[in-house]
Amino acid sequence: MSKHPEIEKAYALYDLGRYEESRELAARRIAQDPDDPYAWLTLSRCLAAQLLREAALDAAGEAVRLAPDWSSAHLVRGFVLRKMDRIEEAEEAQREAIRCDPENWAPRAQRAELLIFFPGQKAAALAEAHEAVRVGPDEPESWEAMYKAAAFNERPDLSRNALEQLLRIDPTHPLAVTLITRQEAAEPGTSAARAADLYAGGLAAAPDSASLRRDLDKAVYRMLRGTRWLALLCLVTAGVVVDVFPTGGEEAKELPVHLGTRLWALVLMAAVWGFGALRRYRRMRTGARLTVRDLVRRLVWPRVVLGQAVLATLCALLIVLVPWTDRTIPQVLFWLGLVPNLLSITHDRNKV
Repeated sequence: MSKHPEIEKAYALYDLGRYEESRELAARRIAQDPDDPYAWLTLSRCLAAQLLREAALDAAGEAVRLAPDWSSAHLVRGFVLRKMDRIEEAEEAQREAIRCDPENWAPRAQRAELLIFFPGQKAAALAEAHEAVRVGPDEPESWEAMYKAAAFNERPDLSRNALEQLLRIDPTHPLAVTLITRQEAAEPGTSAARAADLYAGGLAAAPDSASLRRDLDKAVYRMLRGTRWLALLCLVTAGVVVDVFPTGGEEAKELPVHLGTRLWALVLMAAVWGFGALRRYRRMRTGARLTVRDLVRRLVWPRVVLGQAVLATLCALLIVLVPWTDRTIPQVLFWLGLVPNLLSITHDRNKV
């Protein structure tokens, strides 16, 4: 079978995502020659892309009727049936496509994914996925099917290899980039800043991944929550230096505290923020740094936790900078910085 020039053009338009134009060309060709299976199959693909699945199934059925031994016709019909959740019929169609062309990787990849839905067929799904990658070793869809079948068979070694092969073929493949980035970010001991860097790197490779965007937002929010511990450390440092709450068995420090002692406390607080926040922030990827600003601008809770950290730090600075002669106001400042953080620090973990 050979394609008519108009169908060649329709194929090209379909690959460009111009489904309506491709559909019009296919319909025009069908009007000229109702027995052209390529025209019917092109029409089916366009209708499926436009979510007109019943009409797409009818067009694919017509292509199968006109060319019963054409593997691609059965493949597209099975694909449409799968989208309609008619899994058993879809599997039968892909099995027929394999019979027509055993060296066609596409129906094998489709059938491997479909067999997962059948009880007791997980091993068969994995075997079919192996066949898909054998006949289509450089096709992303083959390795996607291998990943899914391996995951359902609880084979992390095969799953990881499938993701690596996907990245080999397409370094921007959304599924592979997302899953490998998540695996690296979930490793024990990974800090929020490191996770944010990993997610930002993943987004640089797959910028359209909404999942990675959400993960990056969560990692950045974890970082912002962590700034409150830095602020509370500064607050406790100020409280100890000024002896805000003298213990009963010891003589209270004489107020005001010596200027040199207070300046030393300021140096410690600057070191806490410099190494704990500023240095980390400056070493982060540009995408992660931009997300920090964007998240604070977009959402309420990041502003809340950052505001709490700022409040506690300001209270610590006031306690240290002012040469207090009485402990009442430093005590008020200490509780003012501490209480708002304690009220929310235990239950705002998943606000983003």
